[in-house]
Amino acid sequence: MAGWGYAFRLSKQQVAEAEPPGTSRLIEHDLHRTASGRNQQGDHIVLIPPPSQSGLDPLNWPTWRKYTVLLTMSLFSFVASFGSAGVAPALPALIPEFLVFPPFGPPHPLPFSTLTHLVAVNVLLLGCSNIFWVPLASTFGRRPILLISLLLSTFTSMWCGLAGTFNSLLAARVVQGIGFGPADTIAPDTVGEVFFVHERGRAMAIYTVFLSGGSFIGGTAGAYIAGQLGYRYIFWITTAMCAAVFLLELLLVPETLFNRQAALVAEQHPSVMGDGSYSDEKRAGVETVERTIVLGDRMTFRQSLSIGVYRGNLVQHFLDPWRSLAFPGTWVVMLHYGGLLGGLITISTIGPQLLAMPPYLWGDNVGLLGLGAVVGGILGFLPTYLTADRLLTGRAKKESHGFAESESRLPALFPALFLATTGIWVFGFCAANPSPHAWAGMVVGYGMVGFGIMQIPSIGFNYLIDSYHAISADCFVMTTISRAVVSFAWTFFAAQWVETAGAAVPFGIFGMIMGLFALLTIPLWLYGKRMRIATAGYLPNHENH
Repeated sequence: MAGWGYAFRLSKQQVAEAEPPGTSRLIEHDLHRTASGRNQQGDHIVLIPPPSQSGLDPLNWPTWRKYTVLLTMSLFSFVASFGSAGVAPALPALIPEFLVFPPFGPPHPLPFSTLTHLVAVNVLLLGCSNIFWVPLASTFGRRPILLISLLLSTFTSMWCGLAGTFNSLLAARVVQGIGFGPADTIAPDTVGEVFFVHERGRAMAIYTVFLSGGSFIGGTAGAYIAGQLGYRYIFWITTAMCAAVFLLELLLVPETLFNRQAALVAEQHPSVMGDGSYSDEKRAGVETVERTIVLGDRMTFRQSLSIGVYRGNLVQHFLDPWRSLAFPGTWVVMLHYGGLLGGLITISTIGPQLLAMPPYLWGDNVGLLGLGAVVGGILGFLPTYLTADRLLTGRAKKESHGFAESESRLPALFPALFLATTGIWVFGFCAANPSPHAWAGMVVGYGMVGFGIMQIPSIGFNYLIDSYHAISADCFVMTTISRAVVSFAWTFFAAQWVETAGAAVPFGIFGMIMGLFALLTIPLWLYGKRMRIATAGYLPNHENH
């Protein structure tokens, strides 16, 4: 029995004992007798999801291969973010590059608000293209789609560097955004497929460092590259990095889409019930014991190079992203990410233009605004990396049943959401009151948003993978579409809005919207498990769940 009414009529005890998707027994409490004859409790971590005995199972891959996959997917996200964001601080340098020749009168440069379309359309297609990338990856495998998207990214970045007119560059940026799309959806889902639940927090924190770092470094270096070498070098650097990541993907990242359920059933082994354990040192105060899974043959290099699997049901895979909208967690993460990236991209686009004008006149140094985001990102990474998994395992250890709940990660969001919301206001109000030292407030505000962008996606993506693992990639589709639409709208209209109304009103409204989105975290934290109970019937059966 399931449903909203049923879920919210359950007593607290019944909710605590329920095991909907997203709730798993992570800690086993064992009693053993010490040499002195005393009984002592020893806790060990259960492997979730339960791995098969196959060496082809991504959960059984050696540590070096898992971290190679993590690094390659993280580099893809870095390159996509760098290529997308690197143009923003270079926009002032593009003003004299593209001139409009009217029938009468002298030529004049394109308005700055038109140049911002180079950022807006790229961000829009980066998110919306996943409406077909992810279903294709769920049907034909992660590896071929990642390879195709990386090839497309390489050649379209080359097109950007060769474009001779604004319209050609704009078209190239559209197609480049399509190529970058899987970096935000398939890449994090691939990371989630090779790590256990108690390892994903740190893995996703590393992925988010690269995802956010690409935007920060691109936003800082883009103006210098354009000023010293010419704006085309932004695209040539992106081309080289895309080609390098393509080679890494081709040679070092095997297919991660594995039919684990079929393998477990075929083995007919007690480990199907998931009572394997994890060998490690003390983690968050939990002592672990040796692993009991006996592996079959290891994956060979030749096997790792195979490309493509076929899972069928293509039409259903195209419908799955829309199914993910039935889950409240998708909406909360989607709105968090959309509002946050909208603010970040608007700051990275508008900020350099403001600092290029009096009283600042920073010239090629406008990219230094991004240093605030870099510092904020570093400060945001540290608590995320240290606490993401510790919160989960620590809470599970305290429970007598040892359950790990997806909502255990959510408290880490509150400081980041507060800083991100207030950071948008700080930037906007300082930008609205220019003075010789107002730039410091703009840098600090950008840094506060940078702290948020480092922590909020990491925790949010983990929540989606833990709660809705069967369709987590589909949840990422809707998350990136939301981010793309909000970022496109804010970037497309913000430049002209700031010109006409000043910075205080637009950024005041942007911060208010982000604050409202942040408040949605509270009911998800308090009642998220009841919501998962209510919507459990909407999840499809999935071989990796």
